[in-house]
Amino acid sequence: MNDVNIPVVVRILDKEYRVACQLGEEEALRNSARYLDKKMREIRTRGKVIGSDRIAVMAALNITHELLEQKGHENTGSQAVSRRLQTMQEKIDIVLNQGN
Repeated sequence: MNDVNIPVVVRILDKEYRVACQLGEEEALRNSARYLDKKMREIRTRGKVIGSDRIAVMAALNITHELLEQKGHENTGSQAVSRRLQTMQEKIDIVLNQGN
């Protein structure tokens, strides 16, 4: 595990932020900052939310919603696979028990 932190400067909504980042994770941090910047700009452009703090909270809520939706879809797929595997296991058990 790499515990070496380095400072990385990112720009979000026209402000620079210096963020401590683990060595090797700089590009992921920059990508995250770009995504957040994009979301905050979209909210600001709509003009319904005023103030950087409020825009940041709305962006965080939107991004969290996206993440939870994506996880929900993954869980739904995992649950379907689990159910299918369980059904297959039950069928295998039935076939094996018929031989006894």
